[in-house]
Amino acid sequence: MTEIRVLIADDQAAVREGLALLLETMSEVSVVGQAGDGLEAAALAAELAPDVVLMDLNMPRSNGIEATSTILAANPDIRVVVLTTYEDDASIVGALRAGALGYLTKAATRADIERAVKAAAAGQAILDPAVQRQLLAAATGGSASTAAGAAANGAAKSPGAEPEAADDLSPREADVLRLIAAGHSNREIAKKLFVGEATVKSHINRIFTKTGCRDRAQAVQYAFTHGYADPGGK
Repeated sequence: MTEIRVLIADDQAAVREGLALLLETMSEVSVVGQAGDGLEAAALAAELAPDVVLMDLNMPRSNGIEATSTILAANPDIRVVVLTTYEDDASIVGALRAGALGYLTKAATRADIERAVKAAAAGQAILDPAVQRQLLAAATGGSASTAAGAAANGAAKSPGAEPEAADDLSPREADVLRLIAAGHSNREIAKKLFVGEATVKSHINRIFTKTGCRDRAQAVQYAFTHGYADPGGK
C-alpha cells in the first residue's frame, strides 16, 4: 500500500504534537504537516496535497467546517476526517455537508483513528458510534433542531422500516446503500453481492444521483436518516 500522507489541523499545539507522534507509530502513515487554524490548514492542504486531513472543528480565523469546504473545493481528492470534542447536530451535519468523510470524537482510541484515516484514504466513510446515534436521533426527531424538519417532512421512519419511495432505489441499490453504511469498501460489497466492482460503482453512482448525495459520507447519513440502516448494526 502507498504511504498515507496526513495533515493535522488543531489549534492546540499539544494536541497536534500528540497526534503526530501517534500517527507516526502507524504502519503506512506519515505526517506531512501541522496547522493551528483553518486558514493555515487550507493553505497547507493546497501546498502539500495530503491524502487525509485530520481536522478539528473549533479553531480560530476559520473553523474546521469552513476549512473543510475550502480544502475540498480546491482539491476534492483530499479526504477529511473530523476529530473533535463536539458531537452536536450542527457540528456533525455541518461537517458532513462540507464533505468530511469521517467524524470521530476525541474519545477515539488509537485503533479508531488508524481505522478512520486508512478508511478515508480508501474512500470509505467512518463515523464514531456516538455520532451515528446522534444522526439517528436527529432523523427520528430526537432534538429540537431537527424536530421542525421532521414535522415538515412527515413522521420520521424507524430503522428497518421501508424507506419512502421518493428516492426510487431498486432493491439491489438499497442493498448497496446498507453495505456502504456498514463501512464496507467497493471490493467488499462486490464479494458480498457476488458482482464485479464495476457493477458496484454503477450502483453507487445511481444511488448518488437518486438521493442527491455527493459522496459516501452523505450516503451514510442518508442511509441512517431514511431507514435503510441502523447505527447499531442490527
